[in-house]
Order: sequence, then structure tokens, then C-alpha cells
Amino acid sequence: MKIKPFGVEIWMNQYETQCAYNLAETCVESLTVAQLLDMADKRAVIVDELLPLKLTYGAIEGSERLRRNVAALYSRQAPENVVITHGAIGANALVYATLVEPGDRVISVVPTYQQHYSIPESYGADVQIHKLREENGFLPDLDDIERLVTPNTKLIAINNPNNPTGSLMDRAMMQRIADMAARCGAHVLCDEVYRGVDQVGDELTVSMADLYERGISTGSMSKAFSLAGLRLGWIVGPVDLIRAVSIHRDYNTISVGMLDDHFASIALEHRDAILARNRDIVRTNLAFLDRWVAQEPSISYVKPKGGTVALLKYDFDMPSQEFCIRLLEAEGVMFTPGSALDMEGYVRIGYANNRAVLEEGLARVSRFLRTLNSTALRARS
Repeated sequence: MKIKPFGVEIWMNQYETQCAYNLAETCVESLTVAQLLDMADKRAVIVDELLPLKLTYGAIEGSERLRRNVAALYSRQAPENVVITHGAIGANALVYATLVEPGDRVISVVPTYQQHYSIPESYGADVQIHKLREENGFLPDLDDIERLVTPNTKLIAINNPNNPTGSLMDRAMMQRIADMAARCGAHVLCDEVYRGVDQVGDELTVSMADLYERGISTGSMSKAFSLAGLRLGWIVGPVDLIRAVSIHRDYNTISVGMLDDHFASIALEHRDAILARNRDIVRTNLAFLDRWVAQEPSISYVKPKGGTVALLKYDFDMPSQEFCIRLLEAEGVMFTPGSALDMEGYVRIGYANNRAVLEEGLARVSRFLRTLNSTALRARS
């Protein structure tokens, strides 16, 4: 099986250890173990909980406790609708391995996480791309998607909130996509790793698994829950799909780590505190980013409505990778080039990490932009 190189992951692997100001990070600022235990009021008892654990494989599909806590993130799900995976990256990969065969039509939006089009393409699927456009606020044109749906459509893949644009589909838009899929019996996979940190409201946005009988939602502890180090995710969907996934999962997962399972359970049992902290971070930091964009004539964007990332459009005749490398070399600031996301002419910023890093990093980007503008002026004179 041949598959395209994973643009974002290659970029991150190559450069994230070389930067002083990482504005490519996509997680809300990570919690320390101490912070998590303080939120859960468990500092005094955690050792007593951990020492008796025998470090076997543990519950193969995830502990009952953890699957119950994941199910509670949804309105119509039970533990039997949940299987635990190695991150959302493992969850998405398992869904494609389970459902997609050569010749199946798979419809994916772009930009999104590259798994959602490169993996089905590698399986020989008929992958149809719907390009999200800035003039639509990076929301899908549902009429365009509907024209791509055929009787042999196996899967429609979406991402809400969207990575890398931060666009957010509402219930009506999600329902219409579900209705399209229902007419041909297709599944809808919605990658929901950024669910829970929207810019407005304190409720979780609607999930595709709750809207549609063939809806599949993937999530993780990484982005909205600030615990990427656990490397723990999940698939939520109909029971027959979970059973089919588990057959494939036996070949590449067996189980997740018992300690990861235990700490994820603690976090989800105190999710209100974690999400309150993280909503404050994303809203405060986005307000700062918004003011910065307004003051930079060379930068524009569609303001995100959810998640932790945004696409910045720059007004220079320069490939995005060159822009990012020159910025990194000159100022130590790391963005992700749009070329790694099939969106040339843009860069992705992650704005939900440490506030001091964001402020200093953007100040350095401003200095870099002034240098580029001065060079451009000299070239025209």
C-alpha cells in the first residue's frame, strides 16, 4: 500500500524542536499531572489508587469506567457504542480500515486533517474533495457536497470544529449532511477532536453520532482536554460498527495503557473544570490574536468560532513553506505552512497555548512582517 507523505506531521517532526515560540501547537496548553490531580482533588489519594494496579493489558476495548465517561460526552450513547483507541489518529485510521474498500466513493472536505483523504485514497477509494472556501467562512457548500454523493458513496468525512480554519457547523448543517448520507446508506465520520472549546456557550456542540444512525464521531484527550501525552482517543458509533472496528483493532492495538485509561477517566469525571479552564484560554487568546490581525495590514483571516487553530492569509508573493522557514530562522517562531494542508497562501497558527508565548511570538512575527514589507518596497522603488 502506498500513501502520500503526511504533510503536517512531517513539518512538525522536522521543526518543532528547533523553535523558541511554537505557534504551530494545536492543543490547549497541556496540563501537568499536578494540575490534573488538583482539579480532581486527588493528590492525597492517587498513589493509593495506582499502586494496587497490576500492569497487565487491562480491559481490551477500554475500561467500563472510561467508556461510560466517554459516552457521557454525548446525548444518545452508551458504553457499548464506544471503543478506546490510541489517540484520535488511531480512531480515524481504524474507521477507514473497517469501512473503505477499493472503488468506494469517499467524500472529504479540504482543508482538514490529511488522514481523511489520504488514507481512503491509499485503499483505492474514489476520493472526492470538496474545497472549503474563504468566502463561505470555510463552511461547506452543502449543494456542492450533495452533487458528489452517488449510490456507491460509502463515507462522508467532515471535521467539526474544523482544523485548520476553526469554522463551526451548526446542528442544521450537520443534519443536512446526515440526510444526504442516509439517502444512499453512507456513514458520516465526523472528527470532533476540538469539540468543547467553542468561542460562545458552555455546552458541547452537537455530535454526528447523536444525529444519525450511521454517524461516527472520533475524539481524544489531546486538544480540548489538554492531555495529549495520554495518547488516548475513541470512536463513538453504532454497535455494529464498533464490533467491526474491534476486529481490525485486534491487529494493531490490543489495548491502551492502563495508566492512560485511569488518568483519562479522572479527567473526564472532572471535565467541567478542565473545559472551563480551556474555554477561558481559547477565548482570551483568540481575542488577543484578533486584535493583532486587525493591526497587521499584510495579514487577514476568517475568525474561528471553535477549536484552537486559525488560517492566516498573508499578502506576500512567497510559498508558505518559504515564509515559515524564513520566519523560524529570523525570529524563532513556528507556524505550519498552508502547503502542508493543501492550502497554499496561508499559514496555520495554534493560538491556545501559553499566553506569554503567543504574545511574544506575535510581536516577533510583526517584526518579521515589517522586514518583508521593507524588502518589498525597496524592490518596487
